[in-house]
Amino acid sequence: MDQNAIDALLRKIESTETGKGNPRVQAAVNRIVRDLFATIEELDIQPHEFWSAISYLTEAGRSGEYGLIAAGLGFEHFLDLRMDEEEARQGIAGGTPRTIEGPLYVAGAPESLGSARLDQDPQPGEVLFMQGTVRGADGQPLPGALVEVWHANHLGGYSFFDPGQSPYNLRRTIRTDADGRYRFRSRVPVGYSVPPGGATDKLLKQLGRHGTRPAHIHFFVTAPGHRKLTTQINIDGDPYLWDDFAFATREGLVPPMTKITDPAALRASEVDAPFYSIDFDFDLHAQRDGLPADQVERAHFVA
Repeated sequence: MDQNAIDALLRKIESTETGKGNPRVQAAVNRIVRDLFATIEELDIQPHEFWSAISYLTEAGRSGEYGLIAAGLGFEHFLDLRMDEEEARQGIAGGTPRTIEGPLYVAGAPESLGSARLDQDPQPGEVLFMQGTVRGADGQPLPGALVEVWHANHLGGYSFFDPGQSPYNLRRTIRTDADGRYRFRSRVPVGYSVPPGGATDKLLKQLGRHGTRPAHIHFFVTAPGHRKLTTQINIDGDPYLWDDFAFATREGLVPPMTKITDPAALRASEVDAPFYSIDFDFDLHAQRDGLPADQVERAHFVA
């Protein structure tokens, strides 16, 4: 198609914006339309292909998989990298790396002081204890910091999204103790894949990609005067550790997992069989003016 004709059509479309609109939305939508026109033209997208894409997007909306698709296409990781670069320009370095939130957070998990047990539903798998310290920008422990933690069960399901689990199974909020420490007991999580036959799975197969995530545990860590940390740790040794379809694995977020067999340690933990242990500290950055927002506004499931 003649480029002048394409440009004329775009000007005609944009000329209809005579009412009081949102300039930010106008700029974004007009840019997207221009880029999609260019894609259709350059790749010679046929009408049946375009309408097939529209049907696919409709299906993905009905199934609620846009969050998975955003992660799988790298958008969520890209947003993290942009924030990393902006913080670096502002002189922020070090600290615990951020990584993607994912689409399965639920607010309101029961809160406890110092420690918690996540696995309230019976499930197979080996016992896991994870513990550490939340430290502030000065390197000192932060008493009263909030550690929100959630992960999937042995079938890759999350409570509230999986009807087979009780509310808030494998979800807790831990307020650090006087020494800035947290600890929780759970089960060693396993990796899982996107819903088979779902919108994300269909797209990834068309791209020649898999939809598997390595075993991981999600965290929000917050404390007054400090920037909110959104992150997750991966379970070392998972076969998909560095082949995560959501691109969430990052250096510094793969702590070693130790098998504990010492009888005294078993008695102290009130566990009658060997268990696994992970030590991991969270290092937060101080909050100050001029930094990109650390509280990301996005839709969450409401319990």
